[in-house]
Amino acid sequence: MFKQIAVVATVLALTIPGVSQASRVKLGFINTITGAEAPIGENLTNGAMMAVEDLKKKGIEVELVKEDDTGKPEKALSAFEKLATRDNVAGVVGPYTSACANAVASQADKYKVPQLIPAAAKEEITQKGFKYVFRLNAPADVYSSVIMDAIMTQGKPQTIAYVYANTDFGISTVKTAQSYAAKLGIREVANEKYQKGAPDFRSTLSKIKSLNPDLIFMVSYEVDAITLMRQSKEIGVSPKAFLGAGAGFTTAQFLAQKEISDHVFSSTQWTDDVNWPGAADFGKRYKAKFGKEPTYHAACAYEALRIMGETAAANAGDRDKTRAGLKNGSWKGIMGDVKFVEYEKFTNQNRHEMLVQQIQAGKYETVFPPKYATKKAIYPFVRK
Repeated sequence: MFKQIAVVATVLALTIPGVSQASRVKLGFINTITGAEAPIGENLTNGAMMAVEDLKKKGIEVELVKEDDTGKPEKALSAFEKLATRDNVAGVVGPYTSACANAVASQADKYKVPQLIPAAAKEEITQKGFKYVFRLNAPADVYSSVIMDAIMTQGKPQTIAYVYANTDFGISTVKTAQSYAAKLGIREVANEKYQKGAPDFRSTLSKIKSLNPDLIFMVSYEVDAITLMRQSKEIGVSPKAFLGAGAGFTTAQFLAQKEISDHVFSSTQWTDDVNWPGAADFGKRYKAKFGKEPTYHAACAYEALRIMGETAAANAGDRDKTRAGLKNGSWKGIMGDVKFVEYEKFTNQNRHEMLVQQIQAGKYETVFPPKYATKKAIYPFVRK
């Protein structure tokens, strides 16, 4: 009798509208939880966990298997293999850094596991024709072009100096910046590559100061970004604009350095004042939950996990069907419109529209493109 009641209850739960059992799906999440980029990695973890909570509200139970690559490609490779074989996940979100994401990409096709990259920017990652690799964020060329387009609306800079970490992200971003700046008629006067984590940039900055460039374009993770700006102030480097290519120039820790961060421009994948659906609400909830401003890394991880979770759940965790769902789907949310397409040399790349923000009075303000801007840019830079 009790068995019959249980069977009837199950049938009713599956057939009556509004009454259903939660979908369950296992996903992998590779991130830099410890190591030099851990502060940025923390933002990605926070965003991903908010997505898990929101998916649960929609009836999707996500078992998230988190792996720490410490920012090292070899550990990212081991993590992906474990997720694909031992954990048998339906899909993987991550890794964060370009070096790790680029190393792992080939494994997605090898094991036929859908991989959704939330924030790694090296162009090559989605230029190899991989079928199982998808990228949510805009690649390196957009980091460069959007911030230079923004500056060109403020004046006509003549010269530029590059200072950047010797990383996949740094090299790739500066390469595209050089090409774009040349098209705009901006002459390069310095190209200074450094080892990530270097403690002293004074000699490099002194050289740049003597060249007096209109623009200084920097690609750095958080600790280096703060050190560069602190030593720039110490030496008295004062271009018409400091341009940061996302990453370390977009974090709460950088923002907190008020004596050195004010009026710095940075390209970004997301801001909480942009009018994409749910962006402002995500920002408010993030601040309430974690007590600090969200970065674009958090937003990217949130949206990537949400999309992967919904797609995998809709396809009962089947990897091939999940890949097809990512390939053919489209979404609207806190990152705006998302659709993975082929264009130019890219495969499964979302054509995401990037933004430019500037720190004004201790707050990130969106200043470009005009349709998203909440404040006018302050230009040229004035040393306080």
